[in-house]
Amino acid sequence: MVLADQKQAAILVDSATNKGKLSYTLKTMAAAGTAASFAELLTIPIDTSKVRLQVQGENVNTKGLPSQLKYRGMIHTIATIAKEEGAQSLFKGLTAGVHRQLCFCGIRIGLYDTVRKMYGDSTTGKPKVMVKVLASCTTASAAVMMFQPTEVVKIRFQVSGAKQRYSSAYNAYTTIGRVEGVKGLWRGWSTNVLRLSVVNCTEIVVYDVIKSYVLYRNWMQDKTPLHLISALYAGFITVTIASPIDVVKTRYMNSTTGSYTSPIHCAMQMLKQNGPSAFYKGFIPAFTRLGSWSVAFFVTYEQFKKMI
Repeated sequence: MVLADQKQAAILVDSATNKGKLSYTLKTMAAAGTAASFAELLTIPIDTSKVRLQVQGENVNTKGLPSQLKYRGMIHTIATIAKEEGAQSLFKGLTAGVHRQLCFCGIRIGLYDTVRKMYGDSTTGKPKVMVKVLASCTTASAAVMMFQPTEVVKIRFQVSGAKQRYSSAYNAYTTIGRVEGVKGLWRGWSTNVLRLSVVNCTEIVVYDVIKSYVLYRNWMQDKTPLHLISALYAGFITVTIASPIDVVKTRYMNSTTGSYTSPIHCAMQMLKQNGPSAFYKGFIPAFTRLGSWSVAFFVTYEQFKKMI
């Protein structure tokens, strides 16, 4: 009788523990998605300028012809878009962008701690870099495989500007699905898996490693100044490494069916027509955007995590 009661009590405790872990995971995912949506709202004009710079010169030989380019730098791009299309065009794609952040960051960042711990990396001791990398690649790949359409729709809204092909984000999802099929909605998914895995491995892992090491050495406390410094370093390193993949991803997702046979073909055409510098088109707005996005996200996210 006593053994039976002990077993029943153990089962109840284990069930309560599992429910507690699930509740915490779901709250963390919601916190990550909410913080990312807030960061998206603050930085989408910069992101729009980055996307326009990335697709500029597509299918045109621009080697040695910089004067013929419409956009010249982040500030000029933002000013030109606002003047010609209205300031609202800088926020085109915000709805799909929020969809993307809720889904992508809810998984790639919200599940990161859970997956990292599942792979054997605790929050104590020296950082286990390779385990963190594996966890970040896992969550990034899962996010893209499940919610790639949000990325496709966001980019198409940003590129089209005032001359929109779709009346709303919902109309974009349904139209692309009807006209281009599943392939259209998941266009560029393989490139985006690579890109987001690189972003996760740099952005989250660099942030996590810097923060963990500083705490391990007792140089700073786990407060906003440490989150700010870690986020800025993570943003710069991420953009430097991921920019070439990001440019190819943007052009490939925005292209019409048949423009490129694969992301590799897209990259080769870029190199041939625009030269090596094309892979770093929009670097300044990319860093400005990701740097400010990282600061806004991680500072907000850390506060949410403390609340839950």
